[in-house]
Amino acid sequence: MFISRFYRQGAHTIKSLIKAPAFIPKTSHIPVVHNRHLPALRHESFCSGAAKQDSEEGNQENQKINVTFVDKDGEETHIKVPVGMSMLEAAHENDIELEGACEGSLACSTCHVIVMDMAQYNKLPDPTDEENDMLDLAFGLTETSRLGCQIIAEPELDGLHLAIPSATRNFAVDGFKPKPH
Repeated sequence: MFISRFYRQGAHTIKSLIKAPAFIPKTSHIPVVHNRHLPALRHESFCSGAAKQDSEEGNQENQKINVTFVDKDGEETHIKVPVGMSMLEAAHENDIELEGACEGSLACSTCHVIVMDMAQYNKLPDPTDEENDMLDLAFGLTETSRLGCQIIAEPELDGLHLAIPSATRNFAVDGFKPKPH
């Protein structure tokens, strides 16, 4: 019964779209329906025309920042991280042992990192309440601790130095090394 109602509603929507004016400008914007379950999309709009990228946006997509990970033995690994990528994803792509048991869903503290420079730490957005709750569970918490899944590469973070704590609080057996999915 639910499927048939859903199907009829879809057919009704298609019919109403067909009856729409024949001329729709290429740059018309259709606002997203306000949905209390999708607060992140409330003020977004979708465009039916082809989007033009500003040269600044195009450069930002290709831009990479320098990040240094320092492991528990003090060995440094220098990598280039594309703007917009999380430090957890960057670590996994470069075979750096940063666990991330929840795969970046903010449900654990195994991607705990320590920002080594206070000036760089101050450039990061403030941690959310959810991140702070997970950080409370982290091993070796410091003043500049953050979750790697919540640090997103931005141009102003170029030269970021992150230390990986010597242990994590995970229920896996000692010596277990998780592989990203």
